[in-house]
Amino acid sequence: MHHGQTLSSPSTLWTGPVQSRPLVAAGDQSRRNSVGADTGWGFRVLMLVVTIGGLVIVASLIGIVSGAFDNKMLELRKGRSRVIEKDHTVILGWNNQLFSIIDELCTANASSRRSTIVVLADRDKVEMEDEIRARIPRPGSTTIICRHGNPQSPTSLELVSPTTARSIVVLPEEEDQQPDVTVIKTVLALVANSPHDNGPPIVAELREHTNLDAARLAGRDRARWVLAGELIDRMTVQTCLQPGLSAVCTELLDFTGDEIYFSEQPDLVGASYLDAQLSFSASTVIGFVRGDKLWLNPPPDDVVEDGDQLVLIAEDDTSIETTPRGAPDRAAISETARPTAQSQRTLVLGYSSSVQSMLEDLADYVPAGSLATVVADVELSHLVAPRALELQVVRADTTSRAVLEGLGVEAYDHVLVLAYRDVLDTQAADAKTLVTLLHLRDIADRADVRLSIVSEMLDDRNRELAEVTRPDDFIVSDRLASLMLAQVSEHRSRLPVFEELFTTGGNEIYVRPAEWFVKPGVEADFYTVVEAASCRGETAIGYRTAAEAYSPGLGYGVHLNPAKSERRTYAPGDAIIVLAETT
Repeated sequence: MHHGQTLSSPSTLWTGPVQSRPLVAAGDQSRRNSVGADTGWGFRVLMLVVTIGGLVIVASLIGIVSGAFDNKMLELRKGRSRVIEKDHTVILGWNNQLFSIIDELCTANASSRRSTIVVLADRDKVEMEDEIRARIPRPGSTTIICRHGNPQSPTSLELVSPTTARSIVVLPEEEDQQPDVTVIKTVLALVANSPHDNGPPIVAELREHTNLDAARLAGRDRARWVLAGELIDRMTVQTCLQPGLSAVCTELLDFTGDEIYFSEQPDLVGASYLDAQLSFSASTVIGFVRGDKLWLNPPPDDVVEDGDQLVLIAEDDTSIETTPRGAPDRAAISETARPTAQSQRTLVLGYSSSVQSMLEDLADYVPAGSLATVVADVELSHLVAPRALELQVVRADTTSRAVLEGLGVEAYDHVLVLAYRDVLDTQAADAKTLVTLLHLRDIADRADVRLSIVSEMLDDRNRELAEVTRPDDFIVSDRLASLMLAQVSEHRSRLPVFEELFTTGGNEIYVRPAEWFVKPGVEADFYTVVEAASCRGETAIGYRTAAEAYSPGLGYGVHLNPAKSERRTYAPGDAIIVLAETT
């Protein structure tokens, strides 16, 4: 090629085949071969069917899981799942007493790290939980679990794990026409669940004494029965005659303040009962247990034997310890003779089906020739005067001011206001009682007299309303029965003590004038009061001050188990609280 010669065309320079375009075509063909089977409507329809099928399967699985979750949540909401607790307290049944029982059990378990109460009743679980939460907003360390079911059904009982419980409380249902029959049947179901009598202890409430024999057969050795109706009626009568007594009983029955304890003290073996009383400065000895026999307020010279357990009132078991024997001031002991009992006039306003039995109890405490006047706006012709007690019945409206003024209430020694618990519902009955109390206090203020009034409240929440009327004392039916049920469920060994203290016969609690024991105006410690009571065959357990008698915040002046070294001068109207034989 000569210099300057122009280049020839590419065809003249490259005679081989051109490779670029066939290579591109080969790549396209390769790609077509790799996806050729994925094209077309057939494949697309197949993939759509597979996709829809997958979605259906996934949705079905989600539906199954969601349905199972919803069913489980519904089961939990209905309270049909079984609890897996151990050492818990089971409460079977639902009525107004339930809340006081739960409240007391929460107080008793306040020092525990964790405790559980399980409630089984034929009510909606959520409604039960809401009502309990409203009435007991601060349960402390106690967990409250509710389950829905029939307490008489063995299948429902399995929900609350009764065989692993610490104790079981059986309550009659609200508005039950045959409450005792229902309770007995429930106890039968519990005993049948543990046929060898090795299950947890049972405490149940009975309304009628006539059903006690059948109840004992049903419960055998496992069940303890509390006759709530008799307890309330008798305590109502006793408190009517001795204002302040219900505050004493409440102090002994609740889990705050002082309680009943049992303690074996080998150092006191051979000592007399009086010496044992004077050997505790912070506790009050009220008797002892020898074998299976309970002795309350024994003679002062009875000797403590080996193996005896002392029965004491104490703040807690850690405060029970002996101290050097106290030295009573015998010069301060009163020698006042007990006055001859005078006939008394008692006015009963209101009605319950147990009025007749209350009148019979009243006849046991008042001397012959005493009068009882019963006024209520219901039929009273069936009432019969007990022995040596004169009875008057008046059918009239007890909330009428004219009726009350016409009765001459100022002339009565004691006024007892009963709730119409068998005639009206709880709130209506308490409202009627409140109106009657307001009229009575206004009559007393206008006449410038001090009436001794004791009233009955069915609902403890109405106590605060009633306190503005300044009644001497209150008997709150449901609360007192609830306190005893709670006490026995936690400490069944205390039941014999309560049975003797709160039943007619044997030893009972009395509120005596302080001048019977200590000379007026003379300062003395409680060792001296104990000695003075011992001289009368009684056991002193506390005192009541007249200055605090109308102070609910101060326990109506009641001081149980006082420090024996504390010295005080008893004012006119003050009283000594003792255990004594029924007079």
